[in-house]
Amino acid sequence: MNIWVFIAAYNEEQTIGAVINDVKTVTSTIVVVDDCSRDHTGEIARAHGAVVLRHIINRGKGAAIRTGTEYALAHGGDVIVHFDADGQHHAKDIPALIAPIERGEADVVLGSRFLQDSITNISNTRKVLLKLGTFFTWWMSGIRLTDAHNGMRAFSRVATERIVLTEDRFAYASELIDEIRRLKLRYVEVPVTITYTDYSRQKGQRSVNAIAIGLKMIWKKLLT
Repeated sequence: MNIWVFIAAYNEEQTIGAVINDVKTVTSTIVVVDDCSRDHTGEIARAHGAVVLRHIINRGKGAAIRTGTEYALAHGGDVIVHFDADGQHHAKDIPALIAPIERGEADVVLGSRFLQDSITNISNTRKVLLKLGTFFTWWMSGIRLTDAHNGMRAFSRVATERIVLTEDRFAYASELIDEIRRLKLRYVEVPVTITYTDYSRQKGQRSVNAIAIGLKMIWKKLLT
């Protein structure tokens, strides 16, 4: 299968080179969407061998997901993997992530930090918020997961072509789960290791933003 790894990046010059080098141990087909970074993210990514697509304005991770996905599909991608740019994911997890798709057992594979409690350097507060997020996702979409907003995921080409995402920013993650339910896609979770560092915690989504996204999704659900 033609495996494409997609990385959304915004001001990630400190980590993007090492992240690409890590992913190159698994596949050379890597797309970085530089979401109008103000630093040298794009130049470094290109120097390390990635295809770089650049937004001329900062649009958010959801929009970057769409841009990278459209490119991968247009260039023959069979499996599309989402991978974070801040260094918290590990490319060694990718083969297990895509295996259920290669075996024809799943359309979507979601990485989970909690199946084997494979998280390092996470605060208790953050862990509680992540657990609450899984409950919120189950309440909103009817899909029960152990880790609802892990950015490491894999999709078959068929699933990628059918999923419709409209949210430009982090709310895309909740919208994605809704799409899995709406389309009745086959999904599984597999354990992945997440390593939190001072840098990745600084770059990650703030708790208050997560609450705001939750309220937005509730309002959207009430209107539909």
